[in-house]
Amino acid sequence: FARMFVQVCLYFYCKCLWRCLKFVVRKLTGQCELQRICYNTKPGAARTMKIEASLKGSKSKRLQTSVNVHPDAIEKTIDDIMELKRINPDINPQLGVSLQACLLQIVGYRNLIAEVEKLRREPYDSENPQHEEMLLKLWKCLKPNSPLKARISKQWCEIGFQGDDPKTDFRGMGLLGLYNLVYFAEWDTEIAQQVLSDSLHPKYREVTKKELSQLSKAEYEKKKFDKAIGYSFAIVGINITDLAYNLLVSGALKTHFYNVAPEAPTLTHFQQTFCYLMHEFHKFWIDEDPLDIMEFNRVREKFYKRTLKQLQNPEMALCPHFAASESLINM
Repeated sequence: FARMFVQVCLYFYCKCLWRCLKFVVRKLTGQCELQRICYNTKPGAARTMKIEASLKGSKSKRLQTSVNVHPDAIEKTIDDIMELKRINPDINPQLGVSLQACLLQIVGYRNLIAEVEKLRREPYDSENPQHEEMLLKLWKCLKPNSPLKARISKQWCEIGFQGDDPKTDFRGMGLLGLYNLVYFAEWDTEIAQQVLSDSLHPKYREVTKKELSQLSKAEYEKKKFDKAIGYSFAIVGINITDLAYNLLVSGALKTHFYNVAPEAPTLTHFQQTFCYLMHEFHKFWIDEDPLDIMEFNRVREKFYKRTLKQLQNPEMALCPHFAASESLINM
């Protein structure tokens, strides 16, 4: 009880102290916290995340709810913020522009989560022509020179599905898994086909000079013939979709999206991120050199933690120059 009492007192003390400090700084600088953030922090995740924290932590309900408005109401919301903070828009024209860009990203991220969640919850329906068309497109993009003999076929195993009907493999991620795989195969075809080929035909791994110096002759003779472990391309793609989804809903991807999306992040940004994660996981899998496929969860968890650590850097952009991202990044 005593510890809880001290923690409560400390919380209220810090909260009051923080508000007093903000009041003093405003009097000294003549600027509110939003102004100081916009004027002293460069555009990108660092600025947007500070603006988001400031609005959510405000004692004003109008400011707290400003991060949840509809995109069409953002301009009016900016006017309300300027009025509430007694900021003259004619004297501070750039502030309104900066706040608008930040709010577009904040609101856009929330809407992206809703869009992604909707796709994840929608099951694959073999009676839906659009779903079937997308599935067949996936095959054509990955295996353009090998016609699919039948809709229900063992051929699906060639691109990493578990059985002769892929619809059963989409249960975990719904249509989201299919959307991501098709995007990867259609927009980064060369990389997708290479990753698929490597997963089906893993190469003999090269023993580095460092490894060679640490191995006995017998160990070297055994190691040099070790073959990299392959994996099921489509199943891994659905699994990496789950990884990307968790990064999104946890808020970890805010750093990346706020740095690469000039305004509201879209589903396309999410799919580009999936492409990057697929490519990076493939390289990570090879570097980890697992003994067998049973190590998949261990390697995936290690990859997830590495990605999370990267995203803790406010300057981080996972794929700023990724091929599928160039059209949006150059906007």
